Amino acid sequence: MTELGPSNAEKALRLRERAKMKKPRFVRQESWKYFRLKENWRRPKGLDNKVRKRIKGWPPRVSAGYGGPKAARGLHPSGYEEVMIYNAEDLKRIDSKTQAARMAHTIGRRQRVKIMTEARKKRITVLNAREVKETVEKDKELTAEEARKEEEEEKTAESTKAEKPKEKADGSKKKAGKQ
Repeated sequence: MTELGPSNAEKALRLRERAKMKKPRFVRQESWKYFRLKENWRRPKGLDNKVRKRIKGWPPRVSAGYGGPKAARGLHPSGYEEVMIYNAEDLKRIDSKTQAARMAHTIGRRQRVKIMTEARKKRITVLNAREVKETVEKDKELTAEEARKEEEEEKTAESTKAEKPKEKADGSKKKAGKQ
């Protein structure tokens, strides 16, 4: 396969978008008639099936003519080829000019932050990076809130220590009023 230049890839993506706009919404035959049938496309196989026979007035059938250009297949709308990433070491196999990283959903927050820092150093595009930014910002907010809470708890603990009743040498507490 020949290597696509940036202009060829952009042109293929524009053609793919145009083809998408013209493509009809393919629905399962008579899904509009019966509630038990979902609209998910199913290939018509019946002997007298109107969609299979492509009879006028019935919904169109899926065919190869509705596809986009071959050059644009598998590309993200940004023009990059997606590569799934599971850890920071996987970033080594990415070409930053033609490929972009997509972090797996099973990666935890700490690993995501590591991957993001490595990707920034290597100037690699991360497609689902927004989630990490939000979590990093939330972490900053949470740590600030936790610090405030700890300070408040310390203050309340100090004030409660001062207000506690005095204890006798044997460990029993004095009761105010009745003895």
